[in-house]
Amino acid sequence: MAPDTPPRERVVLAQRRGARVVHTRRQVAEQSGVGENLVRGLVRAQLGLALRLGLAVVLIFAAIPILGATVHPFADATVFGLPLNWLVLGVAPYPILYITGRLYVRLADQAEKDFIRLTDDRSGEPR
Repeated sequence: MAPDTPPRERVVLAQRRGARVVHTRRQVAEQSGVGENLVRGLVRAQLGLALRLGLAVVLIFAAIPILGATVHPFADATVFGLPLNWLVLGVAPYPILYITGRLYVRLADQAEKDFIRLTDDRSGEPR
């Protein structure tokens, strides 16, 4: 390349032909094959989330009686005249269930927002 010639520039006068536009929101509304698979994926993600959080709660609740049966200082301890393991079984489930419920709602909303972002036809347009 000669030192006095400018570098080459690529000029595009038109968009590429044959590029098809995917209208995913319409496919979801019409329940086409693609839309059905997208909705099935959302439901599967939310079901998996619910099963994982449910399993975690079951494991925590199963660990409390096992802890009371195997660790004798825990089983013999009392607080205000009440056995500690009964106090834990009577009080601990409520905050655990509340926190798990809040976590599920937050993560399910995030999955729905991701789904809407995925199916948005105006992906290139500013909102």
